Amino acid sequence: MNALRTPGLIAVLALSATVAFGCSASASNGSIPAAVLDSKAGETGLQTAVLSGGCFWGMQGVYQHVKGVKQVLSGYAGGAKDTAEYETVSTGTTGHAESVKITFDPKEVSYGQILRIFFSVAHDPTELNYQGPDSGTQYRSEIWVANAEQAAIARAYVAQLDKASVYPAKIVTRVDPLKGFYAAEGYHQDYLFNHPDQPYIAYNDIPKVEALKKTYPTLWRQKPVLVASAS
Repeated sequence: MNALRTPGLIAVLALSATVAFGCSASASNGSIPAAVLDSKAGETGLQTAVLSGGCFWGMQGVYQHVKGVKQVLSGYAGGAKDTAEYETVSTGTTGHAESVKITFDPKEVSYGQILRIFFSVAHDPTELNYQGPDSGTQYRSEIWVANAEQAAIARAYVAQLDKASVYPAKIVTRVDPLKGFYAAEGYHQDYLFNHPDQPYIAYNDIPKVEALKKTYPTLWRQKPVLVASAS
């Protein structure tokens, strides 16, 4: 494992929240307007959304508690397959961002609702190439769209939130075509669930899960959908 996330250092970072590495907490922790433009009602079949918003531990942990989500994988997007490896991605030179691939049922949760969670409790979309104490392009805010419908919804939502001045600063979230998603190493999967008492997780990521439960109770699922269970 990368030395930047060894248990001892993780504990120090969790307590200080001032060092430029690790998994950040959500800045918003509050509801924002729903997307005016959303996916079509009645769509069938499972769909996927790929999002980057800081450390994938917290992002995965949040979406594992969302109703209608069938699987959440931590991984990498934005770079080449041969550089999709944690130690290499952590250098910030690969083009990759830590990401999550969310498989969901559109009859239970819409793409717009997935994005609403992304913009409110999962991360801060106004931070450019960092999230809280996490610094580097590998922690950037980005929506990786799989088709024209996702692109239209994502871009319209960014414009809607900026126009409404939901945040004190401009949203810096990028919207780009998805060229590839590569699952992260096994020890990163279900990390929040497997290490809930780790000081770093408790300080930075558990609050995101609690914010989801409080802010979106109709989308909350108590039992998380885990990668380990699916496999």
